[in-house]
Amino acid sequence: MQIMIGSAKEMRLECSYILREKTLPLFHDEAFANAMQMTAYGEDELREMLKCNAGIASENRLRYMRFAEPCNELQAILAYNGVVYKHIHTENFTLDDFKYAGSHLWITSFLYGLLRPLDMIKCYRLEGDIVLSNNGCSMFDYWKPILTDMFIESVKNDDGVLLDLASNEMHKLFDWRKVKREITVVRPEFLVCKCGKLKTVVIYSKMCRGEMTGFVIKNRICDVGALRGFTYEGFNYLPQKSTLTSPVFVLE
Repeated sequence: MQIMIGSAKEMRLECSYILREKTLPLFHDEAFANAMQMTAYGEDELREMLKCNAGIASENRLRYMRFAEPCNELQAILAYNGVVYKHIHTENFTLDDFKYAGSHLWITSFLYGLLRPLDMIKCYRLEGDIVLSNNGCSMFDYWKPILTDMFIESVKNDDGVLLDLASNEMHKLFDWRKVKREITVVRPEFLVCKCGKLKTVVIYSKMCRGEMTGFVIKNRICDVGALRGFTYEGFNYLPQKSTLTSPVFVLE
């Protein structure tokens, strides 16, 4: 079973522990070319493009201007520092856990396309709907023909099952209809019971996606049915609302 999670806007340059194992992103050249295009924009343009404040725009302009420098890189699974990643708990990983993740976990990225956990990356910020002049299309449409078939093939080369723990937005990086036709996509739901109704609470969903990622990696889960054993802070499997490809976990 392969796992897919999305990248995070929050990133870091350093980690409290050193991981010596590292790999080169599959689409390093494409990412570099796109980053170089981003250097053409000033802070005001970046603020609008990235839908951010002036401070973040300034920070990311500097990041892109320094992108060609041979330093300031970190493994992707450590570099991203959003809620999902904090709840993977890589600080508890063994070297074997990292190696297992390296062959079972995909990270989607608007700049890098698809990443493996040990791929060395730089800090950046990019949105999927940004249109770069040399590309002539959004980052979604730029990556779609590049990623779709290779991603399907990678999942087929495992057992043909994808555990989809990314946000819906990340599906736009692929021809998702083709992905769902050719492989089995398992997409868990994490719901909270409020006033007798089941609702999605974004922060809890992100926490659970990270926790489930760590659960699958550390326990070497390869059977979809074994996902039913996942629990986190009161979230438990709810069989009457679940199907094999849409397991539901509820906090009551």
